Amino acid sequence: MSSGATCRRENSERAGAAALQRLRPERVYMDNGQVPKTIKYGSLPDQAGDLYLPSTPHPPVICLLHGGFWRASYGRDQMDAIAADLARRGFAVWNLEYRRLGVPNAGWPGTFDDVLAGIDRLTGFAADGIDIDLHRVVVSGHSAGGHLALWAAARERGRDAGKSTRECRISAVVGQAPVADLQRAFELGTGGSAVRELMGGTPTERAERYRRASPRALLPMNVPQLLIHGTLDDVVPLEISRTYTEAARAAGDRAELVELPGAGHMEFLDPASPAHAVLCNWLNRVALA
Repeated sequence: MSSGATCRRENSERAGAAALQRLRPERVYMDNGQVPKTIKYGSLPDQAGDLYLPSTPHPPVICLLHGGFWRASYGRDQMDAIAADLARRGFAVWNLEYRRLGVPNAGWPGTFDDVLAGIDRLTGFAADGIDIDLHRVVVSGHSAGGHLALWAAARERGRDAGKSTRECRISAVVGQAPVADLQRAFELGTGGSAVRELMGGTPTERAERYRRASPRALLPMNVPQLLIHGTLDDVVPLEISRTYTEAARAAGDRAELVELPGAGHMEFLDPASPAHAVLCNWLNRVALA
């Protein structure tokens, strides 16, 4: 690897870490005085999520997956303000945590297993009498969480081929500045060494893992997809969302890319931002249709 590529990777990782620290929100609760309920979906410390319930009956569900280049120093608290705002808008919100780099058995496949198990936990909520609509489940993720959201939607199609017994199915997916193509992200040095650490090697060394873990390699996924990306994003290149969307459409998927002029990488964590308004408008058209 050239010294220039190494420098770009290190700069990308530093930029991402600094941006995350600047916009890490304080914990936010809902207007109605309720607090989110933390619920386990497995026995490990990171196998948990916060469930926000609106006052409206039988709400659609939004599963949130936070970013931070899959690293343990960043957690689901990044999404607290977004989760509370979506609950105020009438969505049940399941803000998921997952094993991240720096804890045992994170990366491939532990991190990925956690995401699927966390989403499947929604079926248990309904069985426990929590009134949610399992036919309207949207997964939305930011940055590395956008990668996991897109992957979960594509992976669900693959693991459930020919089956119809599962009650909870992903009906739409959103990637906000997502790492939608792991191989290209590795080539561009996105997140420094994060992609290599997540996959346990390079695309050459772990070719089969990259084929199974990269959303672009799993197309088509046969559910509506929204990608939102800032034109000034210096952490995850806009190029990744553009080429992914082109590939998704070519594969026959209904995929939409909204480019936000002048926006960077972190606006998605602010409920007052234009980025969040794009998300909410699309959810109303797709999830509430």
